[in-house]
Amino acid sequence: MLILFTSITVTLLLATVIMMLSSILAKKVISDREKSSPFECGFDPKNSARLPFSLRFFLIAIIFLIFDVEITLLLPISTILTMAPTKTLFKMSLFFLTILLLGLYHEWNQGALDWSE
Repeated sequence: MLILFTSITVTLLLATVIMMLSSILAKKVISDREKSSPFECGFDPKNSARLPFSLRFFLIAIIFLIFDVEITLLLPISTILTMAPTKTLFKMSLFFLTILLLGLYHEWNQGALDWSE
């Protein structure tokens, strides 16, 4: 038990020291107007290159990623049918699908899926 505690302590201490050293050594912030502006053949830019990003698009992309990962978690259920007991598999699948549907209902209720606005 003492060996485990010692190894965990040494690991955490080493990780903390490395993170602190990297944060101290990596701070090379030079605020220069030319370096922060987009490159346009050496001339000053005519307008801002930083276009506004649609937050609605970002939200839909995140929702798509979440549900895409959940679909990949649902796909192996068909192959597990032969290995797991039917009642257990049914309960697990129903629980997982309930969580998915509650998440979808919450997103729908919050108006995250409405593009009309």
